[in-house]
Amino acid sequence: MLQNLTGWHFLIILVVVLLLFGAPKLPGLARSLGQSMKIFKSEIKSDKVDEDPNAEVARPVDPTTKP
Repeated sequence: MLQNLTGWHFLIILVVVLLLFGAPKLPGLARSLGQSMKIFKSEIKSDKVDEDPNAEVARPVDPTTKP
């Protein structure tokens, strides 16, 4: 779907965004989007650090097998 977009399509999308949000609000929107992405990346990194690579993975118990 995105492979069919040309420069004209992006220009039209930019004009629509400018009409919807207005030029003065765009820097604030971009700043808040950047901060959100930074927070998201830091949370992903902290989740990876918290995982213990030596911990066993819990596997579901198969009820058909006997212990």
